[in-house]
Amino acid sequence: MKDVFARLATDFLSTILFVVIYLVTDNVLLATGVAIAGAIAQVIYARVKGKALGFMTYASLALVIVLGSATLLTNDPRFVLAKPAIGHFAIGAIMLKRGWLLRYLPPIVTETIPEYVTLAGFAWAALMFALGCGTIAVALTGDMKLWTFYVTVVLVGAKIAAFAIQYVAFRILVTSRLRAAT
Repeated sequence: MKDVFARLATDFLSTILFVVIYLVTDNVLLATGVAIAGAIAQVIYARVKGKALGFMTYASLALVIVLGSATLLTNDPRFVLAKPAIGHFAIGAIMLKRGWLLRYLPPIVTETIPEYVTLAGFAWAALMFALGCGTIAVALTGDMKLWTFYVTVVLVGAKIAAFAIQYVAFRILVTSRLRAAT
């Protein structure tokens, strides 16, 4: 579990830096500059340590640099605010692959209710697309306080709620199926 949180923190480091610096300074341009520098430093650090970097790391770096630079050049925060949406759309597209969720679940679930696992995988994809659309809508308002709330509370809360719902639903479905089989 600790490893999962470490990976998530690594994947979202530039966004975390942006939010923290913005909340402390109330300065979008400074937060954007720090997020760009943090993303570049993260890649350099990984390369120096000899760690292999995946496609998503390089894609995230490119997005931070391109969208962050557009924000710095135009003094318009909406560019950098849209970055999490692009990530959600990319993840949603990956989640459209049938069976992606199977490897994350215990065998009792995958063997007992595989059809529900597939359905849940598509539901996760739909959630990612919905959250991405919400991020774009909030970013277009240009309201930094609303965006910060959305990214830190709504995005995280929606995923926690979806995980809890999935856990309870799978538990009920597996128990029901196993009882019916005996």
